[in-house]
This record gives sequence, C-alpha cells and structure tokens, in this order.
Amino acid sequence: MGFRIFALTLAAVVLAVGWVASCVIWRAAEVGELVGPLEERQYNELTVVAVGTGSPYENPERLGATTAIAWLKSVSLVDVGRGVAEGLRLSKIPVAQPSRVFLTSLMPENLMGLDDLLFTGWRQDRLHGIQVFGPVGTRDFVTKLLEAYRRSQRGLGGALELAESGMQVEVTEAGEGFETGWDDLSVRAAAVEGGPLPALLWRFDAGGHSVVVSGVGWGDERLSSWAQGVDLLVHEAVYVPPPEDVEEAGVVADPERLRREAAIHSSLLDIGELASRTNVGTLVLIKMRPPPFYDIQVTSHVAETFSGRVVVAHDGDEITP
Repeated sequence: MGFRIFALTLAAVVLAVGWVASCVIWRAAEVGELVGPLEERQYNELTVVAVGTGSPYENPERLGATTAIAWLKSVSLVDVGRGVAEGLRLSKIPVAQPSRVFLTSLMPENLMGLDDLLFTGWRQDRLHGIQVFGPVGTRDFVTKLLEAYRRSQRGLGGALELAESGMQVEVTEAGEGFETGWDDLSVRAAAVEGGPLPALLWRFDAGGHSVVVSGVGWGDERLSSWAQGVDLLVHEAVYVPPPEDVEEAGVVADPERLRREAAIHSSLLDIGELASRTNVGTLVLIKMRPPPFYDIQVTSHVAETFSGRVVVAHDGDEITP
C-alpha cells in the first residue's frame, strides 16, 4: 500500500512539473511572438496585408486602417492608422521593413499612425528613410510633424545612438496621373473629388495581378471607371443607420449628424453594386463597425449584388488576388 501511494504521489508530482514546464514554454513562446525580433518578410506574389481594419471610431477589436501592399521584400503601406506598429507585429512584418507610405487623403484616421511608424521603426534600428506619397498638403503635414518631434528625436537618437538615416522622410505630393515603381511593381494614382478633402486612389500592379486601395468614401464614379477589371479592390463599407431607425431603437442621436456621416462614407448597402460596376475579382472590406455584427451578414448582403469573392478583412489577414 505504501509503495502504491508513493508511486501515485510521484506520478502526480511528475505530471504537475510537466504541466508547469509546458505552461512556461508556452508563455515564453507567446512572449517571443510579442517582443522577439521578426525576420524580414519575403512575398513571392502580390499580397494585401490587412494591418489594421478599423473605422475612425474606437474599436478594441480592430486597429486603425492600414493596408500593406507586399511584393518580394518590399512592403508599402496605404494609409497609417492608429496602432500601426502593433498591427505590423500582428501581421508578422518587422516595423522597420516598410519603406513607403501612400496616403489616400489627409483625413485624420488615415495618418494618425505616421509618427508611430517613424519612431517605433527607428527604435528597431531602421537604417533606411521612408518615402511618403500623398495629396496636396502632405509635405506641410510631414514637415510640421517632424518639427513637433524634433527635440524628442534628438534626445532619443543621442541616447540610443540611432542612425539619423532611419528618420529621413522624403515627401512627394501626387495627383492625377502620378506614376512610380520599383522591382517590377508599378504604382499609379488617380484623383478623387467630391469630398471634404483632396483624395487619391492607389493602384499597384506586379506579377500579373492588380490591386486598388480606396481610403475614402466618395468618388464612386471615378473609382468605377479608373479601376475597371482589377483583381482586388480594398474599400470601406459602412452602415450608417437612417435617423428613423435610430429613433425606433431608442438611441439618442443627431439626425443631421447621421446624414452628414453617411455622405462621406461608402454604404454597406451599395458596395456590392459598386464592385459589380467596377468588375473586380475580389472585394476586400475594411473600416467597418457594427452593425452588422457577423461577417456572414455582410457577405450575404454584398452577394446580392456582387458575384465575386468578398473578404471581410480582420487585422493580420493576408489576401492575394
């Protein structure tokens, strides 16, 4: 009897030690994913990475809107929303790897993460500068942003002996017909009018595939004609309930504010028809906030007017045409 008790006790101790060791190893691996260095990514086909998919409003489940366009070892960001460094980590992209930023407009939600990208990547020993492309006003914004951080930049750079080249920013203000490219990737811009600020559509072509990213909710006709037949379209789809529905639900809201909100966004109710007119292969939806509450509600509704593939993007998703 005594030996049996001893054996059972020993087995329990071994199991407990094994369980504790497993937990420690699991936690160490988890921490490594959170803070450990990341290898530079290589993409052998044109890839869209949904670094952040949130709307201008707070949402703990979605970071600010940032879309990465990845080709070979080149990672470019279209817009840089809140929490871009965390979004890149979630996407397993080193924060120092992106070298170009393409802004669709100077709406705050599209550029609030630029300082995050600049300084967090610099702290990770980024040696190359960053190119920023955007509409008229981008140069003034970047100049003033860097000036606001000038004292902090000098202090941090001096304390950690960081390379000044990692904080160099080259700004290009783009407009209708702008073109650039590298490594067999071509980038083109189209101007969008009709909103509160100048805006740009960005098109990326590489490896026989094409991607267009729209970061604003106006200019549907321009988008439909300019992006005809692209393989993949990244676009917002926002449901702004009509004032009467809000009142019926007992929610206090300013009806005029709702109407104004709807005027600067692409409606979830219309996005399928827009994608059909544009003849795109895949529609990737970002910047959404409930309602609806489930992805299937979104895809089912869009499928009523669009026969292509619909992706409700979540932070960290990778999508190929």
